[in-house]
Amino acid sequence: MRQVNVHEAKTHLSRLIDEAAAGEDIVIARAGTPVARLTVLAAAPQRRPVGLFAGQTLRIAADFDELPRDIAEAFGA
Repeated sequence: MRQVNVHEAKTHLSRLIDEAAAGEDIVIARAGTPVARLTVLAAAPQRRPVGLFAGQTLRIAADFDELPRDIAEAFGA
């Protein structure tokens, strides 16, 4: 982890961002005291595609809304 002062960070921000994007952690210090860290962000999670089952038939059983007796008894119903 490399440490740079605020003046150097302001002067070379683009280069420091490139280094952070490449995986290097950079500490920014004011008067020798670390105050911030420049690091790469984790990649955003990929979204699942919409319509994954497009064109397929969905069948719902006739008793779909009925609660099985054993489960109802387990909940005291």
